[in-house]
Amino acid sequence: MKHIFAILMVLLFAFNANAATLINDTEIEKEITEIILPVAHAANIDSKRLKIYIVRDDDFNAFVRGGEDVFIYTGLLKRIKNPNALRAVVAHELGHTIGGHMVQISARMHDEIIRTMIIQALGVGLMVAGGNPTAGAGVMAGATGIAQQSLLSFSRDEERMADDMAVDLMVKSNNDPNGLITVFEQMRDMHGELETRVNPNRINHPLTRERINNAKTKISKLKKIPTKSQSQIKNENDEYEILRAKLIGYLDNDKNVITTYPYSNKTDSAIYARAIANMRGGDLKTAKTGTQTLIKRNPNNPYYYELLGDIEYQFGAYDDSVEAYEKSLELSKNAPQIETALALVLSERNKPGDKQRATELCKHVILIEPAPLPYWILARVSDGGVSDWAMAEFYNMNGDKANANKYAKSAQKKSKKDSPEYIKSGDILKK
Repeated sequence: MKHIFAILMVLLFAFNANAATLINDTEIEKEITEIILPVAHAANIDSKRLKIYIVRDDDFNAFVRGGEDVFIYTGLLKRIKNPNALRAVVAHELGHTIGGHMVQISARMHDEIIRTMIIQALGVGLMVAGGNPTAGAGVMAGATGIAQQSLLSFSRDEERMADDMAVDLMVKSNNDPNGLITVFEQMRDMHGELETRVNPNRINHPLTRERINNAKTKISKLKKIPTKSQSQIKNENDEYEILRAKLIGYLDNDKNVITTYPYSNKTDSAIYARAIANMRGGDLKTAKTGTQTLIKRNPNNPYYYELLGDIEYQFGAYDDSVEAYEKSLELSKNAPQIETALALVLSERNKPGDKQRATELCKHVILIEPAPLPYWILARVSDGGVSDWAMAEFYNMNGDKANANKYAKSAQKKSKKDSPEYIKSGDILKK
């Protein structure tokens, strides 16, 4: 097992060392989509075209490109106080889209970001230096993150308009617009002291205290503020806390995880974060105990079975890992990251039928959500032209043109001229 991880480390991190990293995780993307879908609908955005991108960067930031591609930083997700506040952040960014602010530069920015980000297909199970890498929960991390400067540079008037539009979108989507004030107050707490020392005429954004006052004034003039029942709010907050716990468990160091979720905290989110942190730190027995507690409490949650699959894989218990991943897929139905994780375990277990099952999984993932790792696994479980074509695609997605062409040429030599592998290899060579 250590051998395969060594191979993965070389293959996955040999490309574009300065690239930013997108975290691709079914559970987190699903939860965020459910949170922001109401404001997207209010902005007349088709839910089928909405795409969530989680950027692994500790900045408190988010932006929307074209009203359909929503980029949210992990720093914001870890710090934002509740799902309604996150919804308000996206409503603000959609306000820029509706206002037509920075349309051309937004398109250029999106293209550049997509070119420089290495997207993997295992959710948020991040490789940690000196620790055990995981399969099945997340992206294989290793990039340095997006440049520190802000990606947004709107004028103060455009920011005021976007804030105003955010209140309208929150109300139209039947959500409390005070979520916007929650965000502004958090921003004030983070850098309010700095704002006292700057000239408000020399910055592109209005001062946070002004934005708070403007939002409060607009909200005070509303005839009715949408409200939800306490049980609805609690359920939303609990689900959001699970999301935060997963990110914190994978991205923060052990000390921060335990500080945020001490052992006295017996909630699902706290157990989740600690189980993930224990797995990362190599304490697989404690991680498994916590995960089994979560499964006992929530037998129909697919992502706890996914975590169990990760842990069993690191134990070397391939049969148990496969069983856990299969259960996770049964409950989640459509989860490319989990399918990829299962394919990886099957490729290593290599029992009769495993290669065929892994091939089916990889082809399905490639069809609905192409990423480098499924191609690499497909190459591993295939022979001849199929294997070489898959490696060509792997290198092509990672920007290694030389190796992509090398394997594409080899694939064509081993494939019939009318085969899909021959044709697709030709496409790579034409690029």
